[in-house]
Amino acid sequence: MQFSSNTDRRNHRLHKTKIRATHTLQFYSKPPIDNISLEDFERFAIDRLKVLKGIENALLRYQKNSPEYEREMTKLYKAFLPNVARQELDNADAINQEIRKDHISHFILRLAYCRSENLRRWFLMHEMELFKYRFNQESAGGIDSFLKANNLEYTPIPENEKMSIRTELIHSNPMQNGAAVESKDYYKVPFTEALDLVKLRKIYLKNGQAYVPRDDLVTIVISVFRANLSHALAMASKALPFLEEDDRILPKLSNLSRQYIGKDYSAQPSLSGQVVAGDIDGLSAKSFPLCMKQLHESLRENHHLTHGGRMQYGLFLKGIGLSLEEALRFWREEFTKGPNIDADKFDKQYAYNIRHNYGKEGKRTNYTPYSCMKIIMSNPPGPRDYHGCPFRHTDPDLLRQRLLSNGLSSEGAKEITELAKGSHYQLACVRYYELVHNVSDAGFSINHPNEYFEESQRVQGANRPNTRFAARRINTTTNTSETETKSVTKDEDILSKTADSLDDEIDEFLSNSLVEITE
Repeated sequence: MQFSSNTDRRNHRLHKTKIRATHTLQFYSKPPIDNISLEDFERFAIDRLKVLKGIENALLRYQKNSPEYEREMTKLYKAFLPNVARQELDNADAINQEIRKDHISHFILRLAYCRSENLRRWFLMHEMELFKYRFNQESAGGIDSFLKANNLEYTPIPENEKMSIRTELIHSNPMQNGAAVESKDYYKVPFTEALDLVKLRKIYLKNGQAYVPRDDLVTIVISVFRANLSHALAMASKALPFLEEDDRILPKLSNLSRQYIGKDYSAQPSLSGQVVAGDIDGLSAKSFPLCMKQLHESLRENHHLTHGGRMQYGLFLKGIGLSLEEALRFWREEFTKGPNIDADKFDKQYAYNIRHNYGKEGKRTNYTPYSCMKIIMSNPPGPRDYHGCPFRHTDPDLLRQRLLSNGLSSEGAKEITELAKGSHYQLACVRYYELVHNVSDAGFSINHPNEYFEESQRVQGANRPNTRFAARRINTTTNTSETETKSVTKDEDILSKTADSLDDEIDEFLSNSLVEITE
């Protein structure tokens, strides 16, 4: 693949080098030979990664092949390749561009996920699920075309041959009757390629050929897909050293497996001033994820947080709409309740850091509120720390006690703890959300603490940001003066900036943390 940053030249090339694919479904046997901009490189990869992450969540949340699982797969597929999914074959240009995207994005993620056995296994499993879904959506003609294009000699049998062995086909599978046999298309496959189905005694064998119904053909094709992709991943891992010479794409590939791909919570001017310091206690009870609730309760109890906790919690509060003025008020009031910090000491040692987080000091480098993956993968908390992910960094017995103290039932606490033990940290957070809000299915996956907050506010019926906290603000005891109101309004612009590091330690910490791909 060649890279270009010139949009005009790229568009010209795309017009001249459309892919002449014979089928929308691919084995990805040949790498793309094409020109692509770094912008498209990133966009294609992230779009496909969203699909694979979505499949991962669907597999954890739903029984495979259930109606709920199929609906989620359809939603993911249509978002990724809308024209291909709708089979709008008359729109040739759009179809060709989506085939190109599908082809290139697969190979980008193949390179990103070939670096370790765990990454290869994850990529292989979820690519197989995507391929299986797409294969099952194909028509009989589409399957025949795909088999022919990939030199798979699985021959559809004519109707007269099927009827001549109708009785044998019925007896080959106790789950089917004559009507089922008559309604299905059958393929002849060398029995050595259908051993899984032979073992299950689901097919009829004759003269070394297995008679496989179309519904079961995917089992055979997916085995071929798996073998090919597994070998290709092993070969790609050996080619990685050659990429070290290209400093444009290697950092992007290295970060893709840990990339946050959700909403940007760094700049939400419409929320500025929507939360005041007096709101936070009430909001933390139900609308804060456990990681932020833990930080808030520790702050209230100890009147202090270490640097890691202040960064994680401070950026979260900024993301939900706490203005700079209210942030200074909130942190000052709490820190000065402790025995060792007065107002002067707070202003000298801590206020500067808070202004940094709002882009009012230092280099004004953009840092977003921490995503779940960043919290999970960053430095674990020490003995005096309360930051991090409770589902990742807390002992299971202690986690269960905390869940019980938060009002969860013994059964619910056990379920969440088991998910955490299985390293399903974000799914454990979703289940915590469901139990706290008394919903059977949240209908989303949690990838960011601020996403949890937004969904909590939404499910409680507060959909409009400009009225979200009106009731709470009427009941607060602090009267906001006209001057303060103007200041809050002025600070709305501040939320378009994100947190900066305070010193070399913070710079080093953040530079080693997960970063978003930018070019």
